[in-house]
Amino acid sequence: MKRLGPFIVERRLTPPRHVVFGVSLLAVAVALLLAALVFWAYGVSPWRAYAEIGRGTLGTVGGLSDIVRRAIPLILCGVGLTLSFRAQFWNIGAEGQLLAGAVAASGVALFVPTPDGLRLPLMFLAGFGAGALWAVIPALLRVKLRVNEVISTLMMNYIMAYIVEWLVHGPWKGPTMRGFAYTDMFPVAARLPFLSGTRVHWPTLVVGVTAAILVALLLARTRLGYEIRVVGQSPDAGRYAGINFTTVLALALVVSGGLAALAGVGEVAGVHWRLRSPSHISMGYGYTAIIVAWLARGSPVAAIFTALLFGLIFAAGDLMKTTLGLPFQITGVFNGLILFSLISSDLLMYWRVRVAAKERQWTGQAGS
Repeated sequence: MKRLGPFIVERRLTPPRHVVFGVSLLAVAVALLLAALVFWAYGVSPWRAYAEIGRGTLGTVGGLSDIVRRAIPLILCGVGLTLSFRAQFWNIGAEGQLLAGAVAASGVALFVPTPDGLRLPLMFLAGFGAGALWAVIPALLRVKLRVNEVISTLMMNYIMAYIVEWLVHGPWKGPTMRGFAYTDMFPVAARLPFLSGTRVHWPTLVVGVTAAILVALLLARTRLGYEIRVVGQSPDAGRYAGINFTTVLALALVVSGGLAALAGVGEVAGVHWRLRSPSHISMGYGYTAIIVAWLARGSPVAAIFTALLFGLIFAAGDLMKTTLGLPFQITGVFNGLILFSLISSDLLMYWRVRVAAKERQWTGQAGS
């Protein structure tokens, strides 16, 4: 506790939910104000920019469906990251795990002889397994060799991206394709159905929402969830209580990487119907999901809503390019501003400012 003039600044051990929610909203509002300066620097009125974005995204059925479609991979990756972050494993590798799922699903769709009715379920299973395996490797490196997971997961993103590039330019390149390198089109049985009149591949959306609910139940109601929370809050206390650190971390990363990989399955089976270059398969969804999970403050269900917010930002990127003549990369500026504001606002959650005069009055009453 510190006294600054007429104020007393004291630390909160656990900020209440209304403070977390209010500070998060304030961070997003500050990011939007800073983004207004970016519009102004490009010579575009911020009022006009936000009005065009609102009309083009929230004002039409097509715009709303585009938000949901872009939020689907963010929900899956974000929910998985909330789990790994609760275990204090800083998984920056959702992008590579997403691509691993896309590769495995493409392999099943193109090269594995399977009855049509089983093809999509097998693609999801193969994708989940590939993403889980890709995520467990850095977990074992951290536990066994003390390799920093931020570095290892980030590097594995680049490794998987180069694997995808090698596949689409080499052994998997479709012989009928011209121009950009990609595989042949998936057969019809390997394509996900859409909601009527939209491009929303609803099976992946159902999987994402269901996963968010199940992970929330896992964390709140199961022994594994309790062990994940204990390991995340105090690894030494977890070891003292007899919790197997390696097993708990590996299981958390299996789920986290598998969910991110399902996002990759959804992108190739529901959007592109083929495997393409990494920059076409993912618009940085794995990296953006880090902000989604951070903004959700460890809540898998809240990650659904924060994913929708960033789905709106991605959908707005197209509008800013076509309507306002701004570069699409400005969506990256939005993401960066929101992350910067969130990190900066953490101080407001864990420190409380009180007026010293009220403290003196309370002390007097208590002592009388």
